Amino acid sequence: MASSNNYSTAPVSEFLLICFPNYQTWQHWLSLPLSLLFLLAMGANATLLITIWLEASLQEPMYYLLSLLSLLDIVLCLTVIPKVLAIFWFDLRSISFSTCFFQMFIMNSFLPMESCTFMVMAYDRYVAICHPLRYPSIITNQFVARASVFIVTRNALLTAPIPILTARLRYCGKNVIENCICANLSVSRLSCDNFTLNRIYQLVAGWTLLGSDFILIFLSYTFILRAVLRFKAEGAAVKALSTCVSHFILILFFSTILLVVVLTNVSRKRVPMDILILLNVLHHLIPPALNPIVYGVRTKEIKQGIQKLLQRGVR
Repeated sequence: MASSNNYSTAPVSEFLLICFPNYQTWQHWLSLPLSLLFLLAMGANATLLITIWLEASLQEPMYYLLSLLSLLDIVLCLTVIPKVLAIFWFDLRSISFSTCFFQMFIMNSFLPMESCTFMVMAYDRYVAICHPLRYPSIITNQFVARASVFIVTRNALLTAPIPILTARLRYCGKNVIENCICANLSVSRLSCDNFTLNRIYQLVAGWTLLGSDFILIFLSYTFILRAVLRFKAEGAAVKALSTCVSHFILILFFSTILLVVVLTNVSRKRVPMDILILLNVLHHLIPPALNPIVYGVRTKEIKQGIQKLLQRGVR
């Protein structure tokens, strides 16, 4: 194990994660709610996936996209939260060099994958409401397959340089990461080299990927709103808007938390480090816990599918 001495000259082979460096007693109080949120996220997303898989009426492109979102949430949670809980419960602070950068890759690639999935879902609703007659010919299973490949490939390739650049830095001194997770900037600050290129690439790639997704999402919902306002029948307008409410709630929540994390990191001198760490952890946990619940409550077909699944279990 690499020495935790801040001034060691030996090459670093592993890191130590220190959650809440100023208030380490917080972790005892936070372990229970974080554990419950983690179990909720895993259980709700697993239930949603099983329901869509078993219920024939839900095997449609819109629900396949929702399944992709649930898969991304599950992987993101499993990559981040178990290690955080291991630190809280068993004080297992050490993390290997390769595991740390693998976690960094998952975090940096899966968050834009989620925003890209929201963008495709917004396009799905745009076609369904603005071009209903063409919807079956445009939004097909083949479209979902191609969109899924695009979502994974685009974000994996464009975010891969972030952990690669960070891993290529020399770590010959401090190996204590003042964070619960292997965030890029938290790790790169420990290096003996200049990491300006790393920081610039993450900023440019992050804003380009997320920014382009949110612009397209905004345009899709703008066109949807314009189309709905032209509906002559009030019932048709309400029904059309109701299909978009679940999407809009989750997109708004996802973007709000992301914006808070970005702004607090920009003003890190004014915001306590422990608050930044807590926000980073919650950003990887709260959206995955809420996504399937919002869809389960708001979508009649999913609610009926879950009820059928429960009835099968009782039998």
